[in-house]
Amino acid sequence: MSGNGAANSSTPLRARREGGGTPVLEHWGINSEYGVLRDVLLGPPETFQWREDNASYSSIVRETLRQGHVFDKQLAVRQHREIVDAYESAGVTCHFLPQDELTNYQVYARDSSFMSPYGAVICQMANPRRRGEYAACLRFYLEKGIPIYDMVSAGNFEGGDFDIIEPGCVLIGYTGHRCEEVSARQVGAWFAAEGWEIKYAPIDSFYVHIDLMVCMLAEKCAAVCLDSTPDDIVAWLKEKNIEIVPVSFKDTIALGCNVMSLGNERILSPASSIDLNGKLRALGFEVYDPDMSMYLRAGGGIHCMSQPLRRDTV
Repeated sequence: MSGNGAANSSTPLRARREGGGTPVLEHWGINSEYGVLRDVLLGPPETFQWREDNASYSSIVRETLRQGHVFDKQLAVRQHREIVDAYESAGVTCHFLPQDELTNYQVYARDSSFMSPYGAVICQMANPRRRGEYAACLRFYLEKGIPIYDMVSAGNFEGGDFDIIEPGCVLIGYTGHRCEEVSARQVGAWFAAEGWEIKYAPIDSFYVHIDLMVCMLAEKCAAVCLDSTPDDIVAWLKEKNIEIVPVSFKDTIALGCNVMSLGNERILSPASSIDLNGKLRALGFEVYDPDMSMYLRAGGGIHCMSQPLRRDTV
């Protein structure tokens, strides 16, 4: 198995070596959230729709339903095209999961898997209506010859709670709902064996995933909601000399902190995140800011929708 991109029927379903020492991939993989992004995995907007049964899994969805917002399918497809256009204009190659009428939330491609330097990790979804998403992810990785590092088996775990802060250092969140402590610690133990520093982040289920409140923008620079992020995590970030760009609680709950670094001080951020986008531009970042309302109101932001497959090593 080379991991260089050609379809490979011998690609294993667990490349992880017990006790650590798993080889780093030569072509695919990421070791940060801010190295120059080369390839990204996106979900299919054609099968996306709002589902009321997702309300028990997202405080944002509950608020959307309470306010009586109406889903507009054509607008959702156009907005997804804006994301694709932004990625392509930034030189990123977009890959797409296949359409499946029964997995309407597959468009949030980071939930069902996440990427590491050693291969992809297949997650365990909390919502029973979303558990089938693993199949499309697994087929995609196998067809691309991307090794599966391992598959979460201890309980619920979703990719938005695996937040790489810098090479060899990860913040792993859990709420006890979308992600459980037992599965967070299963994942954490894998990477600790590879020599990584692990910081666990127990958070309230209201906040869904840790990437809603902590998102890396560049080396030693992160967007952080100081109102909701636990004090020990903020202190830990500061100890690492990470510059914090504050995001308000109101913007965070509207997924305004859930942004995607493209590398080289370029950020993909929703148009509605006006305050953060202004701060980023003042700091010298180039900001791509598509309208994302149909996706934000369904409980996921740009970071949730985007699964990085390959970044430059930093």
